Amino acid sequence: MARTEKGILLVYKGINIRNLFLETKWGGMSLVSLYLSVLSGMVVALQYDPATPFFSASSLDLLVPFGQFFRACHYYSSQLFFLFSLCHMAAVILAKGEQQLRFAKWLLLIASVPAALLLLFTGYVLRADATGEAAGVIAENILLSMPYLGAPLNSLLFSIEAEGMKRIYANHLVGLGLVWGVCCWDHLRRYRVGFAQHRRLLLLMVLGSLSLAAPLEPARLGLFHIQGPWFLLGLQELLRYIPPFWAGVIFPSTVVVALAWVGREDPARRRALLFIAGWLAVYFLLSVIAALR
Repeated sequence: MARTEKGILLVYKGINIRNLFLETKWGGMSLVSLYLSVLSGMVVALQYDPATPFFSASSLDLLVPFGQFFRACHYYSSQLFFLFSLCHMAAVILAKGEQQLRFAKWLLLIASVPAALLLLFTGYVLRADATGEAAGVIAENILLSMPYLGAPLNSLLFSIEAEGMKRIYANHLVGLGLVWGVCCWDHLRRYRVGFAQHRRLLLLMVLGSLSLAAPLEPARLGLFHIQGPWFLLGLQELLRYIPPFWAGVIFPSTVVVALAWVGREDPARRRALLFIAGWLAVYFLLSVIAALR
């Protein structure tokens, strides 16, 4: 009897946790974080100069009134925007809400995830510190490893070696944001959210930005191993074992295809979900290994 009651209690708690996750307004929190990221990013952009990226980023902390706060606010709100977006997508999938969308619209929403990731990634590269430089080198090498499309894509997205930060700055400021907006427009135009609905989140982000400075890591002599951004750690570790094209293009593409397949009313949907769970487990393990190096 005791075992039965314990099993029922565990199931009940599991249901509660699942319901709590599904009922959390991840989409609203993601949009509020995005709004704050855009507003604080405007202040950062006024000071930033792509010709002297590291100097302009560091001088923002030292010379501009409240510059450290605005840079930290832009950094942390951008991180939260991406994380909350992933949680919102996970909640939609668990609730099977993607079944209510046409497959073409679901594909557009899936395409917004790489666009959001690139927005976050280019922000790391633009600060041009040790982490940003490492991330830029990794990205260019991965793209250039692609046959035929590699060089044009690199020229479109990065082109760091040829143009410095100019192309990345333009994409971060305008290009990638437009791509994300187009992908999410049909979803966003029916969704309204205001700052007043998420006062606690805003307060936490403001207090966090006031107390925690955004990272900025100058290159140090004798430092041979530089870790990229947290979301790139697994890929950086995988590059140690397999060629860049397979690690940086094929491996990430498989999870995007699986996410797209989830939107189909098909018996293979369950297999796609299992593949995504396995992919995330492998990537998490790789990220832990890279973090412990």
